[in-house]
Amino acid sequence: MRWSSIFQAAVLAGAANAAPAEVPAGTKTISKRQSTSRYVFAHFMMGIITDRTSSADYDADMQKAKALGIDAFALNVAPDTSVNYTQQLVYAYDSAASNDMKVFISFDFNSGYWSTSDPAAVGARIAAFGSHSAQLKVDDKAFVSSFVGDGLDVTAMKDAAGIDVFFAPNFNPGSTADDFTLIDGLFSWYAWPTDGSNNPPSASSTYLPTNADTDYTNKIGDVSKYVARKPEAPICPPVSPWFFTHFQDTDSFAGKNWLYPADDLWFTRWNEILALGSRFVEIVTWNDYGESHYIGPLSSKHYDDGNSKWTNDMPHGGWADIAAPFIAAYKAGATAVTADHVTATGGEKVVYWFRPQPKGLDCASTDNVGSAPDGSDLVADSVFVVTLLTSEATLTVTSGSNAAQTFTAAPGANIFEVPMATGTQSFKVTRDDGATVVFSGDAPKQVSSTCVCGIYNFNAFVGMLPAGAVDSLDTDGLSRFTEGLKVSTCSPTPTLTANAKRGVAEARVTAV
Repeated sequence: MRWSSIFQAAVLAGAANAAPAEVPAGTKTISKRQSTSRYVFAHFMMGIITDRTSSADYDADMQKAKALGIDAFALNVAPDTSVNYTQQLVYAYDSAASNDMKVFISFDFNSGYWSTSDPAAVGARIAAFGSHSAQLKVDDKAFVSSFVGDGLDVTAMKDAAGIDVFFAPNFNPGSTADDFTLIDGLFSWYAWPTDGSNNPPSASSTYLPTNADTDYTNKIGDVSKYVARKPEAPICPPVSPWFFTHFQDTDSFAGKNWLYPADDLWFTRWNEILALGSRFVEIVTWNDYGESHYIGPLSSKHYDDGNSKWTNDMPHGGWADIAAPFIAAYKAGATAVTADHVTATGGEKVVYWFRPQPKGLDCASTDNVGSAPDGSDLVADSVFVVTLLTSEATLTVTSGSNAAQTFTAAPGANIFEVPMATGTQSFKVTRDDGATVVFSGDAPKQVSSTCVCGIYNFNAFVGMLPAGAVDSLDTDGLSRFTEGLKVSTCSPTPTLTANAKRGVAEARVTAV
């Protein structure tokens, strides 16, 4: 909505500045956690969480992100229309304050949302929340970002905000519509291999996240005021684990049916971030279930936009556990994850992921969309395993009927890939020539030889040893599960509970 009412903005500012709850004794404040000049953000989609009715509904997300070392959520918002983003921002800011987290607004300028021709409305929204105690400040300025927004009058926006703003938008580095001397940083959305536009890469056109890193660094480096300011470039590169979307014609996002190849991207991209050494990094995303790049819990309260067909029984929490030691290494200025980073972030783990069915299955006759996602030929039928270890160990992986494969895993973070076969996926880590079993267990989900629920599902199942708590979609998150399904063999009910309990029982942890 247009924020033309000074009174309305003042009321919201007052609500947003309510006194935060007391931080529990012994909890590290963000200033103590933030021991370097580097910041880690996670993109948080606000449009699907309007079933939240209080700040307490955000607490679990804040606490989980804080435990991983994330400094702030980038709250992706549009103007108030069918969604009351203002109320949800109040809840999120208050929860962040209660949990010693930070947040900031990421203005979504996608078609029909914020308008680049109305910088005053953008500035008014910043004014309403920019002085809240939970507002992230960088260089004593309220940090603000965007999704696209090229052509915005930055001076008018900052004038309307009425406070000092550190503006790091997602402008295209090749844009001719923007004066880059007016911004303070740049955020890239090129998190996956693409063709440079909104399509999977091809042999004739491939644009990698590292290409964007270079383009954004060069663009911001051309601005003289940054040359001697910080050793780290003030760009905010993205790191994302996956991309798969499969909406049918009746959904709000009709026509979204593609993937970007991301088999081992979560691991390789974090290592690229360590080598890059930028001042900021943003995880894309915490909760965008519709595009399958969530690392937050399935249980995080949200409405179903149609994604539950490919997200039910597909937790990604193990990817969050991989992020923790990489975040620790990034903030320390290290170029690799070491045993010390593993120890400092929860100890040894094994994280694995695989798709629920091979890419060659023909599901066209029963699929809700009717065709495989564009780019489906670009992914590998493989199981990926990341070891987070404090000392050398032996990893054994057995995928279905394939012969077991054994690897030597060094201390720190390492990745391994084995061919995927249908059936049970088994993992074991040993030491002392096999005499000491550190972890052992089967994945609670199998690779199927048939089309699960009749659809093409190119999402990833992410598991971990030792096995964590069961993570499931709730009723709101499953509300549109049956829409468009052409088979009657699936119901909107999580099915991993019993299998996950078996996995916990089989996982054995031996003190080393």
